[in-house]
Amino acid sequence: MANIIQSVKGMHDYIPKDIQIWQYIEKIFKNVLNSYSYQEIRFPIIEKTELFQRGIGNTTDIIEKEMYSFKDKKNSNLTLRPEGTVGCMRSCIKNGLLRHSEQRLWYLGPMFRYEKPQCGRYRQFHQLGIESFGLIGPDIDLEVIMLVQRIWKYLHISQYINLELNTIGSIHDRINYKKSLYLYFKKYESLLDKDCQRRLYTNPFRILDSKNDSIKEIIDDAPILTDYIDDDSSIHFEQLCKLMDKIGISYIVNYKLVRGLDYYNKTVFEWTTNKLASKHTICAGGRYDYLSKYLGSISVPAIGCAIGVERLILLLKSLKNQSLNVILCIDIFIIFLQKEIELHAIKLSENVRTAFPDKNVQINFLNSNITKQFRKANRLGARIVLLLGLIEVKNKTVLIKDLKFKKQKISLIKNVIQELKLFFVEDNL
Repeated sequence: MANIIQSVKGMHDYIPKDIQIWQYIEKIFKNVLNSYSYQEIRFPIIEKTELFQRGIGNTTDIIEKEMYSFKDKKNSNLTLRPEGTVGCMRSCIKNGLLRHSEQRLWYLGPMFRYEKPQCGRYRQFHQLGIESFGLIGPDIDLEVIMLVQRIWKYLHISQYINLELNTIGSIHDRINYKKSLYLYFKKYESLLDKDCQRRLYTNPFRILDSKNDSIKEIIDDAPILTDYIDDDSSIHFEQLCKLMDKIGISYIVNYKLVRGLDYYNKTVFEWTTNKLASKHTICAGGRYDYLSKYLGSISVPAIGCAIGVERLILLLKSLKNQSLNVILCIDIFIIFLQKEIELHAIKLSENVRTAFPDKNVQINFLNSNITKQFRKANRLGARIVLLLGLIEVKNKTVLIKDLKFKKQKISLIKNVIQELKLFFVEDNL
């Protein structure tokens, strides 16, 4: 027997019971996004490698060691997208969406990074991306934060997630700050781990992201970015904080918070939780007013964030969130007792589906006794069973059995749709 081919390391299957949870969360995502007038955009999973090099920055971890890049048959350099913002901006530039008005957009799909697989970190992972283009004030920063807060509220996890906030100023501010960081960390180079030693010469800004506890004190004593922030960025951040205070959004100003991608400026933020094995970021983002210019277009102010779907589900499961008790229930389960009346049952099922397009209808094709068929209906959580036998077909009737309220009645086939409507009306009373 040939060996069974396994999935690629760090890339997971999601079977139907998992998908039920995904669909529940996606429904909340879409309802909230729609209420804020955000529109869906879709763009390719594969992009030119140059797009990410220009947009993300050559000294970031993603570019240096995490991208899935390859050459196609024409020797072009291509990459599986490691994040969504750059591809979204590229799509908007190509399709002329940035020329005349602001855009509020969202997307949901897989991203790819060659990282060490661990809890909440996979090589194929999924993100909900939320992007807003064309607005420069702190009010749009507030809107994005409020939108995400509303998602947490509907998922009943607000109390388990903390919002951390910072401003990282302009690109020029960060250049000056990086020089100061280099001079500071250079004094401790021998104490830094290999990764931080490498970052010292490529992007000392990223040393602040290190999770190495042995150099925590060194990082804690490093120069503070706020000492290098320009007045415009400081005022923008102060106004945002005042707005959040007035709205009543809780947050922590974390002056060590930076984002790992070079395109960020001014406002940056993260929602983190300690309810998993270690501190995990569930959602992160910030402003990126220079990205469109990096990609060769006009300068367009922008802000966005991404929610890690797998991490969000891990959090919900760890909390034993009641909303995850999502069982695919069968609304109408159709049983026929003899093979020769199967066609009558099929016709009935199609009529029911036409009348109730939003209901889950299943016809049982298994040739088993009536007791086993009703057991299956109960196991599937069926709301109503329609039963056909030779007598029912002869009399042009159908037995309607309400499993929820434990009652039943015989109806003429021609009246069954109206009878079912009455059953479902009772559900809403």
